[in-house]
Amino acid sequence: MSEEILINSTPNETRVAFVENGMLQEVLLERNRKSSIVGNIYIGRVEKIMPGLQAAFIDIGMQRSAFMHVSDVCSQNKVIRLEGMTSQPKFEQKTDTLNHSSISNILHEGQKIVVQVYKDAIGSKGARVTCKISIPSRYLVLLPNEPSVNTLSIRIIDEEERHRLESILGQLQSEIIHGLIARTNAEGCSKEDLVRDYKFLQKLWAKVDNRIKQGDFNQLVYHEFDLPTKSIRDFISADVRIIRTDSFAVYIKLQKFIKDFVPEWSGELTYYKGIRPIFDFHNIDDEINRGLNKFVPLKLGGNLVIDQNEAMTTIDVNTGKFVGYKNQEETVFRTNLEAAQMIARQLRLRNIGGIIIADFIDMEEEEHKQHVLNTLENYLNQDTTRSYVHGITQLGLVEITRKRTTENLQQMLSEQCDNCKGLGLVKTVESVCYELFREIIRTVRQFQTGQIMVIASNALVDYIYDEQSDSLTELEEELGKRISLQPESSYPQEQFDVVLM
Repeated sequence: MSEEILINSTPNETRVAFVENGMLQEVLLERNRKSSIVGNIYIGRVEKIMPGLQAAFIDIGMQRSAFMHVSDVCSQNKVIRLEGMTSQPKFEQKTDTLNHSSISNILHEGQKIVVQVYKDAIGSKGARVTCKISIPSRYLVLLPNEPSVNTLSIRIIDEEERHRLESILGQLQSEIIHGLIARTNAEGCSKEDLVRDYKFLQKLWAKVDNRIKQGDFNQLVYHEFDLPTKSIRDFISADVRIIRTDSFAVYIKLQKFIKDFVPEWSGELTYYKGIRPIFDFHNIDDEINRGLNKFVPLKLGGNLVIDQNEAMTTIDVNTGKFVGYKNQEETVFRTNLEAAQMIARQLRLRNIGGIIIADFIDMEEEEHKQHVLNTLENYLNQDTTRSYVHGITQLGLVEITRKRTTENLQQMLSEQCDNCKGLGLVKTVESVCYELFREIIRTVRQFQTGQIMVIASNALVDYIYDEQSDSLTELEEELGKRISLQPESSYPQEQFDVVLM
């Protein structure tokens, strides 16, 4: 597999595109006025306890308080607590288990507490935070408050490799009191690389720990890497052959980072100097724009219709123009197979999280159903964001859940339409016309006036003159009033004003 990472950086915005075999797979975006805070560690203050929700609101200095559930408080029966205004962290033992602990017995309002953001604020909801602190590096993740954790990424499946890595982690962990996780990138790396990573994490946590001891309310004690650096740390691999950036400052920064932390990488880091913008040259902008459309065509002639809502995302699969096989079952099967691949790509490209319901075309053969599910799972497994396929319901719908940490592409790049209020629809010009006639009748009956002037959109005025001129004349005769129409090009189709003269 040939992969490329393209980085477009401007003073206001940074975008990172991941391309596999010439096809855009994922886009990460960060704007200076609204950058992600996922991974940041704060000294927060417990603002409010919600016993009914088993949750607390934590003030971390943001516009909205962060939300923390009791499951994010209890970690190995320990909680990092900073009592009062003291600067020294304390580890307090809790005898209750996670399932039986009441959050009121663990936290109290006004308490200092160290938390890490694991989900950005989305919509009207504040950020989600946890006491389960984790500091990632190239190959390892350090868990300062969970010393009993010693595990590997589930994506490392080779048993011999798992045993090798577990042995190395055991040796490293015997020297420290912190937990360790080997990331997917650790597969095949040498013991020396892991030791170097471990030493880096140890030094980094020592600095963070010192800031915590000396810190005060709402203080940021650890800031996650910027988007280009974080992307390289998390995604660079032997499959990535080229990294291109159009920013010389980013090029210099990544050059140093790769030399210090990924010296074994044999790919090519280049500074793009082309006249055309880098995303335009590689057709990334066009792909991003297509990622905002509800309608997604399939190569064989079928299509997907993707509806994103706050509660869930629904995906409808249609055969469309595809009738290329001898029998219907085979046509449906081929369409569903292609749709499964495209669904996995679109979820990653659009960064859709939460509950996803896919309505594949009904298939008769169980073997075909299982093949489609397996295909969907295989392509979802290539996604770095964890997702699960929960099988087919009695109604023939496929349930999928995908971890949601940041806003999706639609939320980042678009906003609600003032005319349709998020429905994606506007009233027909005929409906608006009849609504206008009712408003004219109501106005004349309520107020004394000699003449009525209507200011409306060009489309509405044209429709009345072309299709409803007789109705307008009848209305004038019924009310005994002269009604004049004035087009206004700036008015959308649903807007009109009834003016008394």
